[in-house]
Amino acid sequence: MKINALVAQDAAQPLAAGQITLRPLQQQDVKIEILYCGVCHSDLHMARNEWAVSRYPLVPGHEIVGRVLETGTQVTRFKAGDMVGVGVMVDSCRACHFCQQQEEQYCEAGFTATYNGIDKYTDDSTWGGYAQHVVVDQHFVVSIPQNLALAGVAPLLCAGVTVWSPLRHFGVKAGDSVGVVGLGGLGHMAVKLASALGAEVTLFTTSPEKGADARRLGATRVVVSRDAAQMAACQTSLDFIIDCVAAPHDLDPYLATLKTNGRLVLVGIPDQPHQSPNVTPLVFRRLSISGSSIGSIKETQEMLDFCGEHNITADIELIAGEEIETAFARMLKGEVKYRFVIDMLATRW
Repeated sequence: MKINALVAQDAAQPLAAGQITLRPLQQQDVKIEILYCGVCHSDLHMARNEWAVSRYPLVPGHEIVGRVLETGTQVTRFKAGDMVGVGVMVDSCRACHFCQQQEEQYCEAGFTATYNGIDKYTDDSTWGGYAQHVVVDQHFVVSIPQNLALAGVAPLLCAGVTVWSPLRHFGVKAGDSVGVVGLGGLGHMAVKLASALGAEVTLFTTSPEKGADARRLGATRVVVSRDAAQMAACQTSLDFIIDCVAAPHDLDPYLATLKTNGRLVLVGIPDQPHQSPNVTPLVFRRLSISGSSIGSIKETQEMLDFCGEHNITADIELIAGEEIETAFARMLKGEVKYRFVIDMLATRW
């Protein structure tokens, strides 16, 4: 079946309307009409082949919200008309240790990415959510709470669960002191989710003007990280930090704000390595530096259910598909609060 999509033909050309062919519906598959798709920074990296792994033609998009149109004969979890989401993964080996314990994001064979992966049925590239429809195995589809605004749910499928996973895995709880570094797509969700869990949230930012917004989102303290006095004032005050910044920076000032046994978790991936941190405080205060990938399907559903209970969605700016290159340019300048989302039904094909 041919459908309309926003297609990157090579790294030098802008995304443009074109057509792709969806795979035939398999017994476990769900066919989804895409209503909204979030615009992740990785979409731009992939469209421009900045990670040198892109295969063209390429259709980005892995923050997908839509309506079930059709199901395969063995689908039991969904029916036509259900509102559902698809995130970063659409398959995994299902057999390794991590898949067996419902942590498909760490699949030993490597999970199949929603786009630019290899579809095991066709041996062709998987197609992402900048399109009219998508076909996905039911295991990698999640249900959306009925009370949430659908457009604002889309970024939860990547940005939301990427910060939710370490919050839950490392047991952040009410009363904990949590730092969030950076107030972008991931950071604003980290502030919202940590606050809703009952944590006292400190937002670290290089931009003093973001303070009011950080407090609106749930932060109780805002620290300008370039201000040495402000950084010194919060030394040894935090239990846990999520670092959402995808640019190389010095980790030592943040480690200094952790209590003994504190943990710094990196979810942003810089294009150059961070400078090596000072080992001394790690040893003498038993500090930890960890990384965390996207969340599992189980964690994604738990996060969506939690967001439904607390009425949490992402702060978004809605665009039509033909505005994607303008959105990419603004995203590079940091001119979005805090995620672009494509309205597929408003897109002119």
